[in-house]
Amino acid sequence: MTRIYFLTGLLALGMAVGCKAQPAPQPDQTLNRRIEVMVRAQFNVPSEYTVTLGARKPSQIPGYDTLPVTLSRGAKSTVIDFLISSDSKTLARLEKFDLLNDPLFSIDVADRPIRGNPAAKVTVISFDDLECPYCAQMHRTLFPATLDHYKDKVRFVYKDYPLPPEMHPWAMRASVDANCLAAQSTDVYWAYVDYIHSHGQEVSGEDRNLARSYDALNSIARQQATLGKLDATQLDACLARQDESQVRASMKEAEALRVDGVPALFVDGERINGVIPQAQLWTVIDRDLRAAGVEPPAAAATPATVLPPQAQPAAPVQ
Repeated sequence: MTRIYFLTGLLALGMAVGCKAQPAPQPDQTLNRRIEVMVRAQFNVPSEYTVTLGARKPSQIPGYDTLPVTLSRGAKSTVIDFLISSDSKTLARLEKFDLLNDPLFSIDVADRPIRGNPAAKVTVISFDDLECPYCAQMHRTLFPATLDHYKDKVRFVYKDYPLPPEMHPWAMRASVDANCLAAQSTDVYWAYVDYIHSHGQEVSGEDRNLARSYDALNSIARQQATLGKLDATQLDACLARQDESQVRASMKEAEALRVDGVPALFVDGERINGVIPQAQLWTVIDRDLRAAGVEPPAAAATPATVLPPQAQPAAPVQ
């Protein structure tokens, strides 16, 4: 109520003195608004959050002051320190990174099935969804070409990150079944992963019947177990339990790493989002091998193909 009276009083005062042009915003007001807009845009601050600028303070960076910015919503708030140049023309943010404890360098691969040399100095970790066609495409890049190229110099580990059931209905079931096989055999686990990534459409079926997809996944797991001479009773008990705890732990770890899609690869901590060409992937692996003191294998020479003049590809349109 007090606020309403206050605004009414201002309105009455304005009418008493007559109609005048609104005064131009003060330089500080214009600058503050520009900073707020920039912070909202660059950090995707939701509209319901309030952005409040604090007082400038001296910083350790020559030519810059520290500008605390508070983001708040209700009773919750967080303060982010920005840097603003002495002439107020540049806004910057200095971030600190924990080189010892960042989760990028401590992804848990304990007890995960390893493909390649378990003692290799470079590890390629992929957060994988067995129903994802892009994951299947990346899987084909890794196996067998990348594995064959690097041989014992690299090890490969898959972690579970099935997307929500409204997107990939049987992805969680496939991850659980794969882990049931992994509990008995690394080789059978990889055989199952290879098969699912190359037969995803068959698992889905033309009618997209989820119950039949579940039956297909269990049937494939049992077939692979038979070929690998695993304990059928132990496998059936695991398939019946459908314990998702191991998968959920992997998903939680992915979220801590800010994984928001699959495939998501980490080559000794270096992040690769989505499907990339084989040559680009090998460039990353080569870089990490050299950093580990290992000389990468020589790339196979590709014979040059000389096309007749009439068959030369057209130049790109400028």
